[in-house]
Amino acid sequence: MPRRTAIAVLTAALLLAAGCSSGGSSGGSSGGDGGTGGKSAGPSRGGSASGAPHRTPSAAPAKGSVKVVSTLTTGLKSPWGVAALPGGDLLVASRDTGTILKVDGESGKKTELGSVPGVAPDGEGGLLGLAVSSTFGADHLVYAYFTTASDNRIARMIYNDKRPAGDQLGAPDTVFKGIPKGHIHNGGRIAFGPDKMLYAGTGETGDGEQAQDQDSLGGKILRMTPDGEPAHGNPSADSVVYSYGHRNVQGLAWDAGKRLWASEFGQNTWDELNLIRPGGNYGWPEAEGRSGGDSSSVQPVEQWRTADASPSGIAYAKGSVWMAGLRGERLWRIPLRGTEPVAKPQAFLEGKYGRLRTVLPTGDGGLWLVTSETDKRGTPEKGDDRILRLKIT
Repeated sequence: MPRRTAIAVLTAALLLAAGCSSGGSSGGSSGGDGGTGGKSAGPSRGGSASGAPHRTPSAAPAKGSVKVVSTLTTGLKSPWGVAALPGGDLLVASRDTGTILKVDGESGKKTELGSVPGVAPDGEGGLLGLAVSSTFGADHLVYAYFTTASDNRIARMIYNDKRPAGDQLGAPDTVFKGIPKGHIHNGGRIAFGPDKMLYAGTGETGDGEQAQDQDSLGGKILRMTPDGEPAHGNPSADSVVYSYGHRNVQGLAWDAGKRLWASEFGQNTWDELNLIRPGGNYGWPEAEGRSGGDSSSVQPVEQWRTADASPSGIAYAKGSVWMAGLRGERLWRIPLRGTEPVAKPQAFLEGKYGRLRTVLPTGDGGLWLVTSETDKRGTPEKGDDRILRLKIT
């Protein structure tokens, strides 16, 4: 049943660009997790950064389609991070309760694995991103990004499905800590890249100066080993900072060419889709969206009015980047040829399911889409929050 529409993404292998927006209050702006309501002009095409020469890739079709095939599960509370297990089941983090659920990828049955000790929910903070180890078959490790009383940090836990429900997570082993925390702009997305390194998007907690301070971990994309050490090939050998000048990064995904893309919350004007360049400065707080040809910051590949997007998770599938919108309450498709958009972004599901938090590939060419109506900024209806299975072209 349609919802209210008015209420309411120094090495030579990974490449390119993103833009940033300015810090400040959450108020009615896009803020961190996006406000509610408000319509504005559609997407504005942005310039894109270019990478190392490579073969001319095939282009995604200019127009695509989305069909909701089924609802996998309902009744989720403040879902945020989602990670796929090798067998197709999903792990789902509850931001406000600090628990991790397993959702059967076929039946939708929910099983609580346990809670993450030390999670201190506050505003946009809590239990945020999840990632499954790239060697999960051997080590059974699940990584979580979460807010504590003093910081944001990343810990890993052994998942043992032979133990009773509610007691299937081992004691957390903190691999990285000291990421600034705030009531807003905590970032939170983590993911393992094609290089098997762990990446994390962070926020500047409402203090835009952190984004330009390379000694601060706020307003950055971080790249580290699975043990939390600076990864070989980072811009600075002794630092996990991979790119800077970000406002609040909540979406990370790699395309078929192993290039990293990130979504970024703007403040009042422009949200962004960026292609990430190692060592790149994405401009916040001096720039929000495209800042002109004389700017030294990396320009966004695409930009949107904040009422139309306020993006969280992104995924790459069928030659396009797919971006979940919170305040915008829609799913955006950005068709690409390599690093260049081939057409204007398309919007799908506008207002039908409310705020959209996370999107990830199903493994068979479709997408999982996770709603975010129970995050204290939505207007929950019966069944919220839910995971939808999408067929895409």
